[in-house]
Amino acid sequence: MAKGDASGRFERHRQPWTSAEIDKLHTLAKKGMPLKSIAKALTRSEESVKDRAKSDGLTIAKLR
Repeated sequence: MAKGDASGRFERHRQPWTSAEIDKLHTLAKKGMPLKSIAKALTRSEESVKDRAKSDGLTIAKLR
């Protein structure tokens, strides 16, 4: 069995955020990109992105 997540999801569990990722998060959030797209762009879970954005005081566009 290969190492890694068998479910095929790309979350890196509880990895610390790099400053490059944080910069990218801020940029994408300010452009009004939806959470799902930001999560995919950063290869992070939506939950992780949401938590980080909240701790940085960012607002992420909600898709209606």
